[in-house]
Amino acid sequence: MELFDLTGRTALVTGSSLGIGFALARGLAQAGARIVLNARDAGRLAEAAQVLRGEGFAVDTLVFDVTDAAAVKAAVDGYEQERPIDILINNAGMQHRGPLEDFEVDAFDRLMRTNVNSAFYVGQAVGRHMIARGAGRIINIASVQTALARPGIAPYTASKGAIANLTKGMATDWAKHGLNCNAIAPGYFDTPLNAALVADADFSAWLEKRTPAGRWGKVEELVGAAIFLSSKASSFVNGQTIFVDGGITASL
Repeated sequence: MELFDLTGRTALVTGSSLGIGFALARGLAQAGARIVLNARDAGRLAEAAQVLRGEGFAVDTLVFDVTDAAAVKAAVDGYEQERPIDILINNAGMQHRGPLEDFEVDAFDRLMRTNVNSAFYVGQAVGRHMIARGAGRIINIASVQTALARPGIAPYTASKGAIANLTKGMATDWAKHGLNCNAIAPGYFDTPLNAALVADADFSAWLEKRTPAGRWGKVEELVGAAIFLSSKASSFVNGQTIFVDGGITASL
């Protein structure tokens, strides 16, 4: 359908060498977009790009650390000299678990830089070019922890709450320039980041009982929301966080 067609669009997905980022990049490519993969590890990024090119998709790569504001700006500005970035998915993130009373300050700072600062750095760098063109789509990856908390991940919960409000702020400041800024909040998905939890039989049993859908999510199930928010279909959607979580935030 034309409403969901991304042909001719270019999408930058941060942290896209594996996991959710890679799945979203592949999904947007299937909808017609040219993909710009990003990661710090050049080798892993090249492998991911090779896979997608082997499937017939147009793929570029940008190696930069999303927590380095100067590196972000240089990479984005350099790429924009060749081709405009029409869609940005701020996916890069990390998790660090531990009791809040013992949580190390350095670990807290690193988590915030990776999960929050990066969305600001990349969002601003790309957003400036989008503003100049009067159009663009920014999708920040939030989390079920944007709305809920669990023991041992208070700083992560704080970072994902910040992402939802940063998204609202982006929409409030930039909608008048033609940008649509929204967020996707995944529930519990079977990804490398959650490998320890997936392997924990007790946790998986708890999750299946707690989630109305009764299972872990599959990363491919996030693609539809990403295509929707990247396309004409969401032309009047702004500042929203869409939960893709099997119903976990809807149920006690």
